[in-house]
Amino acid sequence: MNFTDTHAHLYWHKFDEDRDEVIVRAEEAGITRILVPGTTLETSLASVKLAESAPIVFAAVGVHPTDALTWTERTKDELRKMAFPPHPSPLHQGEGTKVVAIGEIGLDYYWDRAPHSLQKEVLQKQLLLAERLNLPIVLHLREKNDASEGDCATDLLEMLEKWVASLRSGAHPLAKCPGVLHSFSGTREIAEEAIALSFMIGVTGPITFKKMSQRREMIASLPLENLLIETDAPFLSPQPKRGKRNEPAYVRFVAEKIAEIHGKSTREIAEITTANATRLFNW
Repeated sequence: MNFTDTHAHLYWHKFDEDRDEVIVRAEEAGITRILVPGTTLETSLASVKLAESAPIVFAAVGVHPTDALTWTERTKDELRKMAFPPHPSPLHQGEGTKVVAIGEIGLDYYWDRAPHSLQKEVLQKQLLLAERLNLPIVLHLREKNDASEGDCATDLLEMLEKWVASLRSGAHPLAKCPGVLHSFSGTREIAEEAIALSFMIGVTGPITFKKMSQRREMIASLPLENLLIETDAPFLSPQPKRGKRNEPAYVRFVAEKIAEIHGKSTREIAEITTANATRLFNW
């Protein structure tokens, strides 16, 4: 079986002592692609360098909403240069580099480390960058008090509706598959609104937790062609590894739970979600 981990922060210090071994274990577990999204200019660059050093690793570059205060006039140009440098890596099988998305970007009303107005401004600039570079987006959405719905989702969907409407009116290629709401923890209604805009929904380890029956019901109601599996490593370890550092090899536990929920085999879920990831990231 071939799996794809569409979200893993492998540049984190928790991987400093065995990063190469983590990637090897992922390959041994059948992981054929890992997307490593940045959250700042520094971690975005780290993601690009990691992708250039490992064939199964790809990168996303962007500024996370909790780091919106780091945005300057030069940030957009720096991200663009990472995505399309003058001398692309020979490891990439297409044009440009191994940067296949803009992310991790979005809105975060949980930590409130940046004013909501600034978060929206920084997100809007990165939406336009993604549009210009024809790269899908990896979205972060977290409500105050970790609620399943609220102002954060309302504000994000409002921005996405306007952006996607603009893409569609201009017949932009991104309109068909503009991005993913990563590690989604919202309601079915929010997920359905995102899917109506052609977004995918990222599923992570908490779906395996005993007390997450409501989330499992939500995932059961969504079409498989809109689901991606991810670890969000080193965070959100699935139930068999709960309390330990998460890593890409554990993404199979997420696939197994989705298979159980949808009445499919793990192999079928692996094939479907891998095809979904390929359609989104074009790798």
